[in-house]
Amino acid sequence: MGTPDDETLLEFPCEFPIKAMGPAEPDFVLHVLALVREHAPEVGDDSVATSASRRGTYVSVTVNVTASSKAQLDAIYRSLNADRRVVMTL
Repeated sequence: MGTPDDETLLEFPCEFPIKAMGPAEPDFVLHVLALVREHAPEVGDDSVATSASRRGTYVSVTVNVTASSKAQLDAIYRSLNADRRVVMTL
């Protein structure tokens, strides 16, 4: 039996890491941060961690968000997945 869309195992508010991967371009990290801040404006610059791929072609950006609801997380992921520069999200 499936779970209704509004049910989640998370208890809000909670800390939640949002990860987005894309090209290692100079402004990609700031671009991801701007997309996340559309839905979580309180996210600070110190909430971001990055990791480059082995060859330096891609970068992984992790933004730690204090999520207030499942709807907020869904909106963040929708924005990231709709962006042409974001290759993958976790």
